[in-house]
Amino acid sequence: MKCKMQSTRCLPAFSVDGDFVIGGIFSIHYKLHAVIYNYTTKPEPSRCSGSIDARDLRFARAMIFAIEEINNSTKLLPGIKLGYQIYDSCASVPVSVHVAFQLSNGQDPEFYKGSNCSQSGVVMAVVGESGSTPSISMSRIFGPFSIPLVSHFATCACLSDKQQYPTFFRTIPSDHFQADALAKLVKHFGWTWIGAVRSDSDYGNNGMASFLDAAQKEGICVEYSESFYRTDPSSKIKRVADVIRRSTAVVVVAFLSNGEMRVLLEELAQAPSPPRQWIGSESWVTDPNLMSFSFCAGAIGVGIQQSVIPGLRDFLLDLSPTQVVASSLLTEFWENSFNCSLKKCEQDPDPDKRLCDGTEDIMLLKNPYTEPSPLRVTNMVYKAVYAIAHAIHNALCQETNLTTQCYKYIKLLPKQVFTELKKVNFSQNGYPVSFDANGDPVAFYELVNWQKSESGGIKMLTVGYYDASLPIGQEFRINMNITWMEGRTQVPVSVCSASCPSGTRKVLQKGKPICCYDCIPCPEGEISNTTDSHDCFPCQREFWPNAKRNACLSKSMEFLSFDDVLSITLSAFSVLGACLAMITAAIFFNHRTTPIVRANNSELSFLLLFSLTLCFLCSLTFIGAPSEWSCMLRHTAFGIIFVLCISCVLGKTVVVLMAFKATLPGSNVMKWFGPPQQRMTVVSLTLIQVLICAVWLILSPPFPVKNLTTYKEKIILECALGSAVGFWAVLGYIGLLAVFCFVLAVLARKLPDNFNEAKMITFSMLIFCAVWITFIPAYVSSPGKFTVAVEIFAILASSFGLILCIFAPKCFMIIFQPKKNSKRYLLNKNQM
Repeated sequence: MKCKMQSTRCLPAFSVDGDFVIGGIFSIHYKLHAVIYNYTTKPEPSRCSGSIDARDLRFARAMIFAIEEINNSTKLLPGIKLGYQIYDSCASVPVSVHVAFQLSNGQDPEFYKGSNCSQSGVVMAVVGESGSTPSISMSRIFGPFSIPLVSHFATCACLSDKQQYPTFFRTIPSDHFQADALAKLVKHFGWTWIGAVRSDSDYGNNGMASFLDAAQKEGICVEYSESFYRTDPSSKIKRVADVIRRSTAVVVVAFLSNGEMRVLLEELAQAPSPPRQWIGSESWVTDPNLMSFSFCAGAIGVGIQQSVIPGLRDFLLDLSPTQVVASSLLTEFWENSFNCSLKKCEQDPDPDKRLCDGTEDIMLLKNPYTEPSPLRVTNMVYKAVYAIAHAIHNALCQETNLTTQCYKYIKLLPKQVFTELKKVNFSQNGYPVSFDANGDPVAFYELVNWQKSESGGIKMLTVGYYDASLPIGQEFRINMNITWMEGRTQVPVSVCSASCPSGTRKVLQKGKPICCYDCIPCPEGEISNTTDSHDCFPCQREFWPNAKRNACLSKSMEFLSFDDVLSITLSAFSVLGACLAMITAAIFFNHRTTPIVRANNSELSFLLLFSLTLCFLCSLTFIGAPSEWSCMLRHTAFGIIFVLCISCVLGKTVVVLMAFKATLPGSNVMKWFGPPQQRMTVVSLTLIQVLICAVWLILSPPFPVKNLTTYKEKIILECALGSAVGFWAVLGYIGLLAVFCFVLAVLARKLPDNFNEAKMITFSMLIFCAVWITFIPAYVSSPGKFTVAVEIFAILASSFGLILCIFAPKCFMIIFQPKKNSKRYLLNKNQM
């Protein structure tokens, strides 16, 4: 039975006895020999196939180097020899599980006599595995036995769950930090549209889940997310490669192990794809074996911090023929590296291999085993061994009188090592080693970049770092120039939609991720002053957007200013009208003794000309920026002056009617409407308007106001009426007098008198009423400064109507027809 059990045991790749044994599990081979069982013969023991991974072989040898270094130390575990049992897992879960059970069971049972019993062969802790999935399976086995498993390369964040994996530790940071670093890296360079590829394993699936969660928080969208495993059919791997080729995302985040990455790159090399900017996880971006794929130049990713282990390279290269022949793994490595055979094999000789003749020089080899600098993951193995050694030291040794005393005959259980391992805190070669409550170290990554060297190859350079111990927002730093895909020096652009400039807002495209959107200009009156704004914001009431709609500017103030063309034109007519009135007054004054002037009531004529002059000039008060005084003056002055003007016209009309009545026999009407009564009538009618204006000014006077409603883009400075009733009362009173005057003028228009002014007054009142009736709708509907212009136009038009209709014919007769300005002509005309 014992022989049968022995036949199923996995044989260690490297093994040395010691007082206390440390286990080691590495993926030195990448494939498990596949056997199809027909259930007619006994299953063969599992065995590996394929070529050796030189990097994992280096990991295993680094563990041996660390143990030998500890055994030779006088400070750490003095007098105690550590042994090791190192196994090849073939990157296979079944083999890893088998090895885990074997290490948990220990070696064959032995019986000891006496007190000096060595515990040789008992596994105190295990270093490994390189992959997350095998580590998960092994940790579930080791957990119930309290055997610590310290991994150097299993990064799945799920392993931080102490409920499921209580004895799991690792010297490499969790993927939770790696995912956060990669997300911040993508965000830092402005990439919002990416592709994602992952290993279909616990490492890839959990790592990518953490990354996508972090990316979503950073506002990054994923065009596609594909997964595969290295053993998948070639058709599936080709499909993943085709997705990458057809995608629009320039940036590809690859959360792959180095095995899957090699398979993918080999497939992509079959048919050239558009340039892609690769963002790599630690598992593959620091693997020198993959740098032979030149189209990946410019790749950037996170890597474990570079380190130096004194003496390691000499140890790795110090391989004597005896050592090589004694280990089947080293023999295979030697024969594959030099393409020769160490033994003349009688069975199945390989005709392509010559017999090794001793001229082979390992110093001339160039592969990850012989060129371990710069060290990254190798240092994680080194630190894992030292962490276990410190835990054993703390459990067995005591400091006495500046000396260290260790008791190797004490029965030490893995549980004690597990307890001490949680508390270790030391520094080895300047690199700190400690574990938090989840068994994780402090996360520190270097940002590495694949750059082409002068020789045409690819070299890996450190261009920045990520330190999780720093405050939030300061973890990520770049301190060196980065070379991008195809040797570019400019950062590639990878967005679904270009950034929306200020002055626009983002509108999501239907059925697409949030990174795909259209840029819509802000509506009228609104702005956005940041790029990629989701909303536009209205300006304050006295502000208006500029042409680009990215800033609010003060609205322009509009009023009828003196430098405006319209104002200049109206002012010119105003001055012209005033001059015309004064010239007419001068003509009348010079010919005041002539019959035509005396017959037309010269006193009222001069008063009318004076009021017309004021009418023309009062229009100037409507021009310029409104103020409290100008607003009150312009409306009240206009109202009073026009009433004065209409009162004079009304007086002249009444005089004509009374004069005709006075020619009738027995009539004494004129004594009731002589000059004193005429003056009293004008003054009384004018005082009524003065009273209306006074009440208006006292109760609710006009005042300057900023009109923000007529135009959205500018402010109209205008005079508010204060009381609309007061304004329309002033206009209504003027209109009432004008209508009354018009009626009287119509009645007197056919009186037989050459000096009858009624006809001309009728025409003037007709023009006056027409102008002001038209003024009302024009005034109400005119916007902004044109409201004032309409009012000025009405004043000027009605004033010109009065002066031209009433005084122009008389002035023409006085100047150009002086013969008609005689009493004889008038009497002859009457007689006719």
